[in-house]
Amino acid sequence: MDFDPDDIFRDDEDDPDAQLSLLDKDSTKEYVVYLVDASPKMFSTSCPSEDQTDESHFHIAISCISHSLKTQIISRSYDQVAICFFNTNHFQKILEANMVSCRGLEKILYTMLSGWRRHFFVKVDKRILLFTNEDDPFGSIKGAIKSDMTRMTLQRAKDAQDLGISIDLLPLSGPDEAFNVSLFYADLIGLEGDDLVDSMPSAGNKLEDMKDQLRKRMFTKRIVKRLKFTVFNGLSIELNSYALIRPTNPGAITWLDSVTNLPLKSERTFICADTGALVEESTRRFHAYKNQNITFSMKELSEIKRVSTGHLLLLGFKPLSCLRDYYNLKPSTFLYPSDEGTDGSMCIFIALHRSMIQLNRFAVAFSGSSARPQLVALVAQEEVIQSGGQIEPPGMHMIYLPYSDDIRLVEERFSDKSGMVTRASDDQIKKAADLIKRIDLKDFSVCQFTNPALQRHYAVLQALALEEDEIPEMKDETSPDEEGLSRPGVVKALEEFKTSVYGENYDEESEHGIGKPTEASKKRKAHAEFAAKECETYDWGELADTGKLKDLTVVELKYYLTAHNLPVSGKKEAIISRILTHMGK
Repeated sequence: MDFDPDDIFRDDEDDPDAQLSLLDKDSTKEYVVYLVDASPKMFSTSCPSEDQTDESHFHIAISCISHSLKTQIISRSYDQVAICFFNTNHFQKILEANMVSCRGLEKILYTMLSGWRRHFFVKVDKRILLFTNEDDPFGSIKGAIKSDMTRMTLQRAKDAQDLGISIDLLPLSGPDEAFNVSLFYADLIGLEGDDLVDSMPSAGNKLEDMKDQLRKRMFTKRIVKRLKFTVFNGLSIELNSYALIRPTNPGAITWLDSVTNLPLKSERTFICADTGALVEESTRRFHAYKNQNITFSMKELSEIKRVSTGHLLLLGFKPLSCLRDYYNLKPSTFLYPSDEGTDGSMCIFIALHRSMIQLNRFAVAFSGSSARPQLVALVAQEEVIQSGGQIEPPGMHMIYLPYSDDIRLVEERFSDKSGMVTRASDDQIKKAADLIKRIDLKDFSVCQFTNPALQRHYAVLQALALEEDEIPEMKDETSPDEEGLSRPGVVKALEEFKTSVYGENYDEESEHGIGKPTEASKKRKAHAEFAAKECETYDWGELADTGKLKDLTVVELKYYLTAHNLPVSGKKEAIISRILTHMGK
């Protein structure tokens, strides 16, 4: 079977199947059990809710779990979740709703241990989140029975922790008394010393407090990939990599069977053109060279394609002054020693980390996938602690360095025919700096703003999945602050900047009307007019309602995007999702 020599060196990152296999291999998923106390005290104790009405602790816990699941189904769709109730005898209706109920805490811990023992060697994180307002569950029992039940429950909790099952407590305090963790649950979850003191303020009695606490417990940092960092021959360090900030994209479209509603799996088969019989895919490939066919096995092709092993290889060190800001072309990755590495990995990493900070050096390493090798810069970061809490953890940032062709001089684009570049005067620079100071956002963070298109997309999905009648309105936080921009100080700084750059007699409307359109603008305008004309020939509403958008080609789908001034980049699934979001479907 012939092959394309350019295709064998295609980047693996562009292959969705390769990405999926990488996800299954390197990342972890979670088994999460929400363990809710269903005793009468959870129903009798009430606290003010968000709408200023009294709500029982049980309903606060359920509302908190419901809010968490709506978020978790988007960000962690591969996790497995269970909701269990304990301290109740009447659980027939709960069982009918496919939930588990046990009478006592010790019994349910035993049930979970029995179910999770067979997953001991599976790469999953197992967690139990416990909701209760009873700080002494065996307080009404006296004598040897209480001691025996306490001992058995604590032993079950210890067995769970030995199996890698973490137990998190989310206590609910009463209106007149605080939840005393030290009575029983400090021993259950292993709190002592400073950890016990820090856990006391986290006990809340309101829905917003519980949502905040659960969000902190659920969204722990996850390992993206495990790397082996080779310092020199015979000495290597096991590292875990973490993604810091990444853009959020809509989930991929999953095709479902119209009858069973199960996901469909696509398979490729080869059919003989002469007989129509199924042909097995060849295990060998050939390439024509000088009137003869050079045969390759699949293993040989794999070795040819393997430019890099995917691990980190230390090449040397350079001063931090050599690292430019514009080298950071894409988000960096955070590196930290792995607990599963050798005994000396942590010591070697700490020594390397301290030396790089003291000498103001960054490490240059060779990394990348087998089809995309590249150099990376490892920049050490010191630990930052404020008010007794960690703000920045110690570790290294792995910055992906660009190739030489990726760096282009700005002067080459903005120079005139003679090669000269217009420079701003000192007054223009000063006026621009004054304007920036006026409109500068204090304590800005990219996390302050949500993507309105994504919020609308997930709101529509939630309304369809939960059969809600109304779709909640999404606030576009990226819209300009009209009120803030109309302040006298901002308006004055803006006018002074425009005057310093364009002059006092500048007319913006006449400026746009005088210039002749370029060839590129003519082509864009003609393409937009053609797309708008072709877009009118399709009934997009009917295509969206009947699910026939997938039958159109990418070129036809881009008619809609171009006609409505929407981005046309992305694969077919992303384009369809963008069209449905714009139509409000």
